[in-house]
Amino acid sequence: MSGNIMNASVLGMNAQTSYLATISQNIANSSTTGYMDAETAFSSIVTHSGPGNYSAGGVSTNAISVNGPQGSVTGTSTPTDLAIQGAGFFVVTDTSGDTFLTRDGSFVPDASGNLVNAAGYYLMGSNIQNGNTTIVANSLSGLQKVNVSQTGEQASPTTSGVLSVNLPSQSTPVATDLQATNTTTAPNYTEETSLVSYNDLGAPVTLDIYMTNIGPDGAGNPTWAVDVYNHAAAAAGGGFPYSAAALSSSTLTFSPTTGQLTAGSPIAIQYSGGAPISLDMAASTQLATGYAVNAASTNGNAPDTLTGESVAPDGTLTFNYSSGNSLPGYDIPLANVPSPDNLTSENGTVFSPNVQSGEPQVGKAGTAGFGSIVSSSLEGSTVDLATELTDMIQAQSSYEANSKVFQTGANLLSILNKLQA
Repeated sequence: MSGNIMNASVLGMNAQTSYLATISQNIANSSTTGYMDAETAFSSIVTHSGPGNYSAGGVSTNAISVNGPQGSVTGTSTPTDLAIQGAGFFVVTDTSGDTFLTRDGSFVPDASGNLVNAAGYYLMGSNIQNGNTTIVANSLSGLQKVNVSQTGEQASPTTSGVLSVNLPSQSTPVATDLQATNTTTAPNYTEETSLVSYNDLGAPVTLDIYMTNIGPDGAGNPTWAVDVYNHAAAAAGGGFPYSAAALSSSTLTFSPTTGQLTAGSPIAIQYSGGAPISLDMAASTQLATGYAVNAASTNGNAPDTLTGESVAPDGTLTFNYSSGNSLPGYDIPLANVPSPDNLTSENGTVFSPNVQSGEPQVGKAGTAGFGSIVSSSLEGSTVDLATELTDMIQAQSSYEANSKVFQTGANLLSILNKLQA
């Protein structure tokens, strides 16, 4: 009987030692970014139980990382410092190529421009610089290191534009419009405006856009001819005659009752060394008022330099340039498992999925089941120091009580030995 008492008390002291170990781990990591509070779970061991007889087996422990609670989010001055508000983990990799999950988003570029956190793990994402890519929902494969090294200058050709004008309905139709000739010096057009576009190398190309009232079509609908020329081909003083044909010639058709555009938009424009341009004129009108340009813009840009990066709540990492333009670079997904508390803890505040945790699911931040990403922020640990200090006192008291039980069992065994002598 005294042997059972002593064995149970020894297991009790070992259990409290394990409890104190998790407490000390929590206190030591109370300032560790993304650290999840560890807890010790106790379960009883009974070797035999029956009427009038009970054989104590003691207690066993199991340390788990409680990955559900949200740590406090604190702002920083580094845009690549990332915190997760809600459920999910960043997908990271070590130098050996093994993938892990973490809430530690203290990412900064290394010498090669790869984003790496303070524990030496590299952030993984999908490269979307050449268009969106599909994320594999049930695997951590298919991702690559997020790299923010963008050296040199960046130029983007114009591919689209918007031109919204009001064309005066009271204007006189022109007998011979510019679609028939570009050599005239006479004003064979009604209105004109210009837009700046950019070619493949980022050089500006000015587009001269002529709009000519050519009268109603066969159905009585007002029509206007639109002719686009490269300003570089204009005469010495500007305008006609151009040394090259029109880049585009098309016709806009308007409703005779509402003045709204009914056909002819968008206009396709193409010049040598540039991308095909789609010019949206859908919001243009023909009303009984003067000519007006209500909206005029094109995309693309001249060469400019990278000024930094920004990360949106949905995980889109964007490169920002000195001109004010921005280009999407990476999609940073989040991963989660059915049972986060059963993830295997590894060095560096990372976790590995296992059979108990379930297979990881990967998705876009902000969608169902995943939290959002907060840029220029870090998530603190979930450790509550007041709770840990209280638990430490309780563990110490329990350890001392178990030691008293062991001493009592030893005394009983000594008495029995003396009786047998």
